Amino acid sequence: MKVGGINIVPGIISVVLTLLIWFVIPVPEGVSANAWHLLALFVGTIAAIIGKVMPIGAIAIVAIALVALTGVTNANRSIAIKDALSGFSNSLIWLIGIAVIISRGLTKTGLGRRIGYAFISVFGKKTIGVGYALALSDLVIAPVTPSNTARGGAIIHPIMKSIAAGFNSSPEQGTSRKIGHYLSLVSYHANTITSGMFITATAPNPLIVKLIADVTGAKISITWGTWALAALLPGLVCILLLPMIIYALYPPELKETPDASQQAKAKLAEMGPIAYGEKVMIGVFAMLLLLWANIPGMIFGEAFAVNTTTVAFMGLSVLLVTGVLTWEDVLQEKSAWDTIVWFSALVMMATYLNKLGLVQWFSHVIEGNIAGFGLGWEASALILVCVYLYAHYFFASSTAHVTAMFAAFYSAGLALGAPPLYLGLLLAGASSIMMSLTHYATGTSPIIFGSGYVSMGDWWKAGFLMSVINLVIWGVVGGLWWKVLGYW
Repeated sequence: MKVGGINIVPGIISVVLTLLIWFVIPVPEGVSANAWHLLALFVGTIAAIIGKVMPIGAIAIVAIALVALTGVTNANRSIAIKDALSGFSNSLIWLIGIAVIISRGLTKTGLGRRIGYAFISVFGKKTIGVGYALALSDLVIAPVTPSNTARGGAIIHPIMKSIAAGFNSSPEQGTSRKIGHYLSLVSYHANTITSGMFITATAPNPLIVKLIADVTGAKISITWGTWALAALLPGLVCILLLPMIIYALYPPELKETPDASQQAKAKLAEMGPIAYGEKVMIGVFAMLLLLWANIPGMIFGEAFAVNTTTVAFMGLSVLLVTGVLTWEDVLQEKSAWDTIVWFSALVMMATYLNKLGLVQWFSHVIEGNIAGFGLGWEASALILVCVYLYAHYFFASSTAHVTAMFAAFYSAGLALGAPPLYLGLLLAGASSIMMSLTHYATGTSPIIFGSGYVSMGDWWKAGFLMSVINLVIWGVVGGLWWKVLGYW
């Protein structure tokens, strides 16, 4: 039931949870009253996000107001409002917001579709080849599309549906298993893998970077290049195996698809030569990747090293000056401004939970429980990562999950002796892998699941299997790769 702008039932649950923690549950020993009260607001906010009480941006505004009004960060209200708004000064938040706006150019110019059809025209003679084409298309555009929903749902999914329809594979006709069922699963799970391969591939990744820096006192500072290099090998192995695993698990009825290649070539011919806007997008794309990868001076030297967020602003500036994007386009990119607002609120609350000592206290609780088993850091880290990942069955937002659990689990792992960068990268990978689990796990899942090609049972089975396989690859292949790189 909805009254005004609020879903009443989840709204009541959120308020009750907040009041219970604030007034009923005693403040634990070793925790300050302010930290406990901020936790109450934080839990209420996360519950409201999960329950979709209001749009997430509206929830964030309410959270900012409550933090400032209650003075949980500072009894001086004039300082408390500055604390509540401090998230807006975080450069990583603006990196994601600006990158979302830049990614609008992929859709506006048609470059995203052209990339997809180009891969299909080459690999599309067999069904498994179409699967690889969709996965590679997602990978190519992932670095500049921090909305995995926009990438998987607005760019790749329409291409997939077009191919499936061309072979008369549709839920309405009862022919999903012909090819659409297979392509839906491959395109979705490719989206979750690529989301873990770049800081700018999905919104929660910069938050993870911020939380790791906060927990370690800035001793571990993960750059765009560090993340991309670390995820390169495990990510590529996952993408290499994905179409084959889904093919073995749910073999499509149609194995040969020579027409898919022809369809893609026809679509490319229909689009015509590469247009001016697409050429500019390719240039900006190349500039972003080169400068992001150069941080801190790895490719061109320190003289050319530029802050990651500065690079994003440079890219957007080029698109505005060349007219590929207009200021109206920037204003209309509601998801970017929405992200900046809710991200700022969540980062602010997570930052002050850490500053007030709540994260450290909670991590000690987790650490104490696992340490009681008497295991080494390797087994302890595995338990932590598995609990963290599979807790996502209870979340409908990867951002809410990361905000609620990452810092505490990371801190606990460090206390149990896990190497800081190894654990951080493994938990970062798990933060994207967990999106494979359910049909509500992230924004992309209801779009692809909602198209009707895959039953809920098949979705959950494939999701669990792929989560296990991807986690093993990230932990073993990734761990060995990070050892070679000297990360631990």
